[in-house]
Amino acid sequence: MKAVLTRRAVLTRGLAAAAALTLRESAHTAGDDAVPRSRHALHPSGSLQDAPLHRRIPSSGDEIPSIGLGSWQTFDVGPGEAERAPLRDVLRRFVALGGRVIDSAPMYNRSEGVIGDLTRELELRSRIFLATKVWTRGRTEGVRQMQTSLERLRAEQIELMQVHNLVDMDAHLETLAGWKADGRVRYVGVTHYTASAHAQLERAITMHDVDFVQLNYSLAEPEADRRLLPLAAERGVAVLVNRPFAEGSLFSHARGRELPAEAASFGARSWAQVFLKWILGHPAVTCVIPATSNPRHLEDNMGALIGGLPSEAMRRRILDWI
Repeated sequence: MKAVLTRRAVLTRGLAAAAALTLRESAHTAGDDAVPRSRHALHPSGSLQDAPLHRRIPSSGDEIPSIGLGSWQTFDVGPGEAERAPLRDVLRRFVALGGRVIDSAPMYNRSEGVIGDLTRELELRSRIFLATKVWTRGRTEGVRQMQTSLERLRAEQIELMQVHNLVDMDAHLETLAGWKADGRVRYVGVTHYTASAHAQLERAITMHDVDFVQLNYSLAEPEADRRLLPLAAERGVAVLVNRPFAEGSLFSHARGRELPAEAASFGARSWAQVFLKWILGHPAVTCVIPATSNPRHLEDNMGALIGGLPSEAMRRRILDWI
């Protein structure tokens, strides 16, 4: 009978592997708005005092900010001003606070179209890194879906196109190799959102020439520490992290608890920043993409871009905080 690893054992094993990696200095992501945050936790509005944390994309050497913006559920709104006004504010503040990476998907209903409309309205296209996905079967249907995504996002080029949940991966990656050569996409990736698919992601980034892998990773779901994150670093594959708050469950664990004074040692001013900085403490992680439609939560999340990161020892201690 195989031994069942505890969450701490999984994390400890992953940290040991991470120690050998070189720090790269400069969907499904549930929206976090269902979980309240305390008022004192918010990052001050305005410009950031310190240079925001960036990590390199191994295949190109280009850098991107390490906190991005997801759009599952949160950007799925109608055309009304009342629905779109908070999202317009989120996008404006996101870019002002140093953000670039915005992740979406055609299966997020209206999200791609909303992002396309608002980024054009705010004249942000040249300042953002658009990532979306293909999630269908068949080469012809994949091409149709990706062309529709470009139209909805109002973009002639997508920075990152990802094969979502590895569906018909071989067919779509063959298409995307041609799109990349033609300049229609800059980077190609694969995604999944559950730990049960990590072995499949490992095979995908071993067998295929991809630039990015998107996966779930958090204090509540640390399984990627075991093999997948070290493998991504070894293969030179950038990592986008979805589900950083485990669909809000981490806030439920932290609710009513004071933020430990030790959080200040790595620049965390809120529980959200602790959770995000813990993820970024793993050197294989390139960018984390929390989703929100709340401008104040957006500012709080973006605060994780500044200050330090927890050491390996601190990351272990953070497990005890929640």
